[in-house]
Amino acid sequence: MSKPKSSPVDLDDLCARIDAAQVYGLARRTPTQFAPKLSAALGRDIWLKREDLQDVFSFKIRGAANRISALNETERTRGVVAASAGNHAQGVAAAARHYKTKALIFMPITTPPIKVAAVEAMGATTRLIGDTYDDACMAAIAHANDTGAVFVHPFDERDVIAGQGTVGKEILEQLPRTPGAVYVCTGGGGLVSGIGAWFDRHAPNSKVIAVEPAGAQTLGAALEAGGPVALNTVDGFADGVAVRTFGSLTYEICVQVVDTQMSVTNDEICAAVRDIFEATRTVVEPAGAVALAGVIKHIKDDLAPDGDLVVTISGANVNFDRIGHMVDRAEFGAGEEMLFAATIPERPGAFLNFVRALGQRAVTEFNYRFAKTIEAHVLVGLKTRDLDDRAQVISDMAAQDINVTDLSHDRLAKRHLRHMVGGRGDNRAEVIYRFEFPERPGALTKFLETLDARWNISLFHYSNHGAAEGHVLCGFHVPNDDIEALETQLSGTGYPMAKETDNPAYGFFLRG
Repeated sequence: MSKPKSSPVDLDDLCARIDAAQVYGLARRTPTQFAPKLSAALGRDIWLKREDLQDVFSFKIRGAANRISALNETERTRGVVAASAGNHAQGVAAAARHYKTKALIFMPITTPPIKVAAVEAMGATTRLIGDTYDDACMAAIAHANDTGAVFVHPFDERDVIAGQGTVGKEILEQLPRTPGAVYVCTGGGGLVSGIGAWFDRHAPNSKVIAVEPAGAQTLGAALEAGGPVALNTVDGFADGVAVRTFGSLTYEICVQVVDTQMSVTNDEICAAVRDIFEATRTVVEPAGAVALAGVIKHIKDDLAPDGDLVVTISGANVNFDRIGHMVDRAEFGAGEEMLFAATIPERPGAFLNFVRALGQRAVTEFNYRFAKTIEAHVLVGLKTRDLDDRAQVISDMAAQDINVTDLSHDRLAKRHLRHMVGGRGDNRAEVIYRFEFPERPGALTKFLETLDARWNISLFHYSNHGAAEGHVLCGFHVPNDDIEALETQLSGTGYPMAKETDNPAYGFFLRG
């Protein structure tokens, strides 16, 4: 992205604020560590800025500390209020306790319990409201307006941005040489704005790269629109960076200091979580691995700038029940597991022939059930080395007259089908949809109450792994092919949905 020559935000003033930021009464100077194993694997020198080592496991303590340190006595008497899905909340709670002021934090109902508990343990009061950060933010601002409490924005304030900018200052102080690029996890833009401003003035030849989840590209949308715009939907998997609208102030800064905006998939994020664990023995939350997923993707695509590459690692507030899901998806993200459907003749000896065609490859899962047809469909997970190895699997199968469909990137197959194989519907007309439900009490009831009684639910599978949304696969019998009327009612739920009736995975294993 090209940087404007005019300066809507005074970067010299912002850098002076970063230089004077009052963060070290609460935050620590975290190390910028060389990652030897990761560097050897990727063929580049990779450095990890370990913000997961903060007491609240996130860089958010820096911005909150700097903002609250500047409050006068009258403001401290009124207290502070904030909105957050977790990490900013912990930073505000810790800073409020340190500066002896009360804190009220509004959090979405979908916030992981580990984050709510951590905030309350620091003496702050929490209120759970709405399904998203934006819902909580509106409630927090309304409370501040009604009571006079000071609203501490998670990213769109100069003092907050200046606090986060100390991360960039430390990186340049700690590295043995100026890096070629710094990759920064990006949500509302506070961290990338602060780091970018400091690099712009002190390491202008280093590239600043903002990395966002593919389903929550608020900076990407803002750049395309020429200013911050609200996303229609936000993928909450990496909840620490899942915001609907980029900051106005952070946008003005980013168009000056960010060189590249890029996105990564959830599977790529999970693979990066694994890489961080292997490098540091720390399990970070999805948002904490976004930047590393970006640098890995750039290196594989030969897009990474020359020189040392620095990655921000933050934070480590992850629910234990999410770890299994991330492990499950990490190998897909790294290209080390293949999920495919194979069609074999339903006759004696065919199954043995299929297993022999697999050779000595490690099988991660195997799903099969007899059906009274001339063909059988088998769902298989295999360990693979790379894309070439996947192609070889398909070639080996074709040599045995076995037709293979690669489902490694099929969301229905990965999220639902692998847990459901074995049952088929009857011969009535059926349509299949995929939904995202907010993970909160009453979501399923609301869904069912929206539908009238003539729609018979023929298939239902729910999957949640500690994220803000649960993933639902639902089938309906549709009398007289009245699909338009059904979809009108389904749209009334307000839940994001996608039709999957024509998905090949559904056809192989579930269609009647």
